[in-house]
Amino acid sequence: MPATRDVVVRPPAVAGAWYPGSEPALRRAVEDYMAQVEPLTLPGRVIALVSPHAGYTFSGPTAARAFVQVRGADYRRVVLLGPLHRPIWGSRLGPFMVPTETAYRTPLGTLPVDREFIARLAGSVPLTPVQGDKEHALEIELPFLQVALGSFSLVPIMLGEHIAEPGALTRVHALADGLAALSDEQTLFVASTDLSHLNDYQAVVRTDRRLADLVAAFDVDGLTAALRTEQVQACGATGLVAVLEAARKAGARGAQVLAYAASGDVTGDRNPGSYTVGYLAAAVYR
Repeated sequence: MPATRDVVVRPPAVAGAWYPGSEPALRRAVEDYMAQVEPLTLPGRVIALVSPHAGYTFSGPTAARAFVQVRGADYRRVVLLGPLHRPIWGSRLGPFMVPTETAYRTPLGTLPVDREFIARLAGSVPLTPVQGDKEHALEIELPFLQVALGSFSLVPIMLGEHIAEPGALTRVHALADGLAALSDEQTLFVASTDLSHLNDYQAVVRTDRRLADLVAAFDVDGLTAALRTEQVQACGATGLVAVLEAARKAGARGAQVLAYAASGDVTGDRNPGSYTVGYLAAAVYR
């Protein structure tokens, strides 16, 4: 972040609601989630993670399975992609949106936005500047990243179109090309996404199992086709495909599903007709 630019901080929007609002309580919660899992031994260095973005009560244990894989690693930049769930008042929206703020804050501290990386990416991919977003899909991942990595710069990108919309896939591939070209060994990609949202626990688990199998096979093309035809569901589908494709172009050679759960596993309500959401943690490695 250039020293001559004033720091404009994007404050936390869902602290105290979706996750604990004080520094001690938040750090303790994230540490506790991560202490309950051990990282798996993967064949190579992690280049990308997939993590859910529900409130920590629902998805915290699943998210911890992803972030424990990079705890203590030396990434200096995190490229974080997630869907836009709500309007940003006063801002024009677009397929790929980046904040005009120069830092993000959570109760655990402030993270600088990598404006240089964003400027270089904007040279090859149209990026829409937005200000004052209240989006939770990116914010919910930040405390886990802060505990796992310590200090790093952030490239936050919100995605605003469905992957099946006309031209969307071409734009996603262009984004993946741009991200791969600008990444290095110290860049970590993170896709923030929940999976199926259906009124049936068994249908969610069945549908999500197919998506998890495609991720585990690192079948990016098969996953893309299944998402576009709605054979599987992910609310962050465009970000998921962009991250997997960028990782593939940057030299990734495989993926590992780390955990899966559905909201019914937390609430105990697995009855037909009950609204259920699926959560996935996965890692992509070189």
